[in-house]
Amino acid sequence: MPESSKENPLGDAKKSSQEGSAPAANPTKAEESGSVINDHIFKAVRANLFFILVAVTTMAFLGMISQFLITVLWAVVLTMIFYGLFRWVRRRVGDSRRGLAAAITSLLIFFFVIIPFILLAIALVNQGLEVYQSIEAGEVDPNVVVDYVESQMPGIYDMLGDAGISPNSVREKITEFVGTVSKFVATQVLSFGSNLINIFVQFTLMLYLLFFFLKDGKQVMQKIIDTIPMGNVRERRLFERFAQVSKATLKGTLVVALVQGSIGGLVFMFLGIPAPLLWGVAMTLLALLPVGGSAIVWFPAVIVLFAQGEVGKAMILLVVGSLIIGLVDNLLRPLLVGRDTEMPDYLVLISTLGGITYFGLSGFVIGPTIAALFITVWEMMGQDYGGKTS
Repeated sequence: MPESSKENPLGDAKKSSQEGSAPAANPTKAEESGSVINDHIFKAVRANLFFILVAVTTMAFLGMISQFLITVLWAVVLTMIFYGLFRWVRRRVGDSRRGLAAAITSLLIFFFVIIPFILLAIALVNQGLEVYQSIEAGEVDPNVVVDYVESQMPGIYDMLGDAGISPNSVREKITEFVGTVSKFVATQVLSFGSNLINIFVQFTLMLYLLFFFLKDGKQVMQKIIDTIPMGNVRERRLFERFAQVSKATLKGTLVVALVQGSIGGLVFMFLGIPAPLLWGVAMTLLALLPVGGSAIVWFPAVIVLFAQGEVGKAMILLVVGSLIIGLVDNLLRPLLVGRDTEMPDYLVLISTLGGITYFGLSGFVIGPTIAALFITVWEMMGQDYGGKTS
């Protein structure tokens, strides 16, 4: 038999085995696609692992110091407000002695800003408690206006009676409202007293941060600008916008509020209205609102004075409130706030109200600042990407 015709079972079996296993050696398209996707994911995670770590540690740090963020913000704002004073002091003690200049500036701010604020707060607590005790003791009659209207203008009560509203029900509502307000004031006053240690800690921390921000603020700001990967031009513009709006809001709104509250408090004291400091501070706080403002306090006082027969005092308060206090608001606020922030009045209004609602009293600065940064980033996006087609 020729060799070519000989059978080789082992060779055939080996060949058959190789032919059968050949398809398993080549991966399918789905397997190849899955492998490529996993490769891309791994490379993306590896390439961005550091940035993920930066984001996680940053969020953890901010969460850890969240209760002090408002304090840090106020330290930054005060640094910007009083940086001119710091430069003046530094020129007097020598440009190289930044630490000494920062310490002197911080002490000046402490003695001429923070100490008066603390003394004012203590006096406010005392007057708030006195007003609450007077209302509880019945020394203050909240229904004097109702009695005056009922005796002098009975026609109004006839119309209210036709609508199903009786003088007694009005008295009950007014008494209930005044009681609620007085309890709220007393609660806030007592809360302020019980949180005195926390307030002291916050003030001390703010002063401590203020010293270092004055001393090293420029270097810290430059490091932040050099570190954030967003482009130095954009970062500088955002920081400048933050400084511009926060300074304008604090300078403008606070100056207007302090002027209005001071005038109102002095007029209340001159007219012999009880707790003039309390009402002056109330007018200052309400003057932070772009709408209503201090008139929420002085206008009801005019009505009460009229109802008590103090027509002369009521006319004096009405004239001072509508002309002088109102004129201060109408003249100074647009000049100091709207012009410097370069924002329309309606945006200042809604951002101030939203800021106060969300952040408390500090929101009158934070709200407009966030609104200004919102406008700025959208303007930058429009300049860089607006109108472009891919």
